[in-house]
Amino acid sequence: MTFEDQSNTMMVTRAGKKRAAVQNFRPSVSKKRVVLGDVTNLKCFEFGNGGGEDSDSDFDEEEFKKPIVPRVINRRKKIMGRKPEIDDPQMCVPYVSDIYQYLHSMEIENKRRPKPDYIEKVQIDVTVTMRGILVDWLVEVAEEYKVVSETLYLAVSYLDRYLSSKPIHRHKLQLLGVTCMFIASKYEEISPPDLADFCYITDHTYSKEDIVKMESDILNSLNFEMGNPTIKSFLGRYAMVAQKNAKSKNVLENLGCYLAELSLLDYGCVKFLPSMIAASVVFLSRFTIQPNAHPWSATLQSCSGYSAADLKDCVLALQEVQLSKKCGSLSAIRDKYRQGKFNSVSKLVSVAEIPKSYFEDVEVIEV
Repeated sequence: MTFEDQSNTMMVTRAGKKRAAVQNFRPSVSKKRVVLGDVTNLKCFEFGNGGGEDSDSDFDEEEFKKPIVPRVINRRKKIMGRKPEIDDPQMCVPYVSDIYQYLHSMEIENKRRPKPDYIEKVQIDVTVTMRGILVDWLVEVAEEYKVVSETLYLAVSYLDRYLSSKPIHRHKLQLLGVTCMFIASKYEEISPPDLADFCYITDHTYSKEDIVKMESDILNSLNFEMGNPTIKSFLGRYAMVAQKNAKSKNVLENLGCYLAELSLLDYGCVKFLPSMIAASVVFLSRFTIQPNAHPWSATLQSCSGYSAADLKDCVLALQEVQLSKKCGSLSAIRDKYRQGKFNSVSKLVSVAEIPKSYFEDVEVIEV
């Protein structure tokens, strides 16, 4: 018998044994499968009850007929005593205070802060106007490549920090800006734009080698400290608190994003901490939407750590940009937020004068 014949015989023998085993198998107990709706006694499944002999006395048939999910949520709310939005795991409720305390400690570190007067003290060939034009162009780059807003904020942060330490010629300012965007996109994006894309967006004014060389210079200058808290890091939480009783939540959220991006244009806002700008953005957004209601609250003050008086200078600086008293010729952000998907919030303007009483340190009633 050849090797092939032996293999066939073994396969036939094994197959025969399997068929015989299956045919001879009979389950010892025959059980009928039933669906949950056919089960007649479900008393032991009452939520909050461990089942057993005592569970029948507590069983409420009408309660059990109610939809399961709402009943479980309501029971959880009753036990935990939490508000519905706080049950959102994205809010990191158990340790949200620790997170923001850590972010606050990071944002005040000197190594992560630009100098508030770097154009006057460090730069020789770069002006405030040039910086504004560059940031305005970076907004267009961010829109072109559909990067997340965090990438834009980080890029501007890298830009200001680098300019705080090294003077640069105006002819290299665009190279600096596009390279900051390149680094920020690699830090934040899942699929960042390719290096060639950033060469293309400058009309090939700079080569790949130029960008890579500048990237190395920026990273070394910033000591590879790339994880900066930005305005966006704080704005989400403050906006969530501000939206609690807001009539138009989408408008408030989009208006906040609009004002936050406008702050990037203004060199005068460099001196403010990101958390203060975020709080001031919420203040000015609420005032723009409801000028007759106090824009600040005890809850917002507790959440942000800033009183209305603390925010006065920053709010007034933001309002000047909003009213086009500053940076009025820079249109990328205004055009972006004029779109319907952003509720055309760039068309909204606040009342020219904010009442002084809104900045007084008094007990604020929640609105």
